[in-house]
Amino acid sequence: MKTFYTLILISFFLTSCQTEQTDLALKLEKGKTYKQISNAKATITQKANGQEIKMIMTINGTLSFLVNTVNDTDYSMEATFDELNMSMQTPQGTMSFSSEKEDKNDIMSSVFKTMKNKTFGITMSKTGKIVDIKAVNNAWDTAINSMEQLSDRQKGQLKAQIMKSYGAQVLKDNIEMATAIYPEHGLSTGDTWTINKTIESNMHAKMITDYKFVERTPDHILITGKSAISTTDKEAYIEFNGVSMKYDLTGTMTSKIKVDNNTGWIIEANMDQEIKGDAFIKENDRMPNGMTIPMYLTNITTITN
Repeated sequence: MKTFYTLILISFFLTSCQTEQTDLALKLEKGKTYKQISNAKATITQKANGQEIKMIMTINGTLSFLVNTVNDTDYSMEATFDELNMSMQTPQGTMSFSSEKEDKNDIMSSVFKTMKNKTFGITMSKTGKIVDIKAVNNAWDTAINSMEQLSDRQKGQLKAQIMKSYGAQVLKDNIEMATAIYPEHGLSTGDTWTINKTIESNMHAKMITDYKFVERTPDHILITGKSAISTTDKEAYIEFNGVSMKYDLTGTMTSKIKVDNNTGWIIEANMDQEIKGDAFIKENDRMPNGMTIPMYLTNITTITN
């Protein structure tokens, strides 16, 4: 009989351990600063007029988030660019820009340098979604307008280019890639959940990600994800360098994310994207029949703190 009761107790203990739930969410502290150091390398291969054209674009930098207010469902933060770097490798050559470069003749690097330490507001939910971004586009306007050697037309062109990589909507999408990963309820090890996300920068797309709570260690929680990506509103044209383009693309992304046990903030995230399909150039004076451009894109992103 004693053995029987012992087995019952052991069984109860194991069941309790297996069903213990963790509240996966951000648990940030007022007055503390959290960092996101990101490195992204995108390789874009296009075929046009029988020729294969490859472009490699690298964007890396550091964002700091100072928590000003802790609310019931979200955090009010003051965000700052600590460092900004970009490089582009094309068949015409390689260009690189950095906020750390000392060269007044390098306009893009000078704008990056001016943008350093400018603050803007971010409201982030406790599930990692960006609720609002305030004043970042205005901060870019101020940085670009300080380049007195540029004409108004050149400033407009530079702003259009920067908005495609650092504007409010792009910034929202990029931050959420590693933060908007949490469900609305508690989970146990081995549980899975699905997050639907709309991507609105550069082209409209939807991303459906199945996440899994893989394990909990003394210092971190490991989460993996598998995403399906596809463009939406495939008939909508987007202006790009004076050309109207639309996209029909599909792809996948795999994620491996370690978050801090106590705060839920990213310790390390690795995300690999693979996207392919077609880009369509609308009929214009130079291309009366338009053009279809097959394209293939890979994007490898690493985020640390």
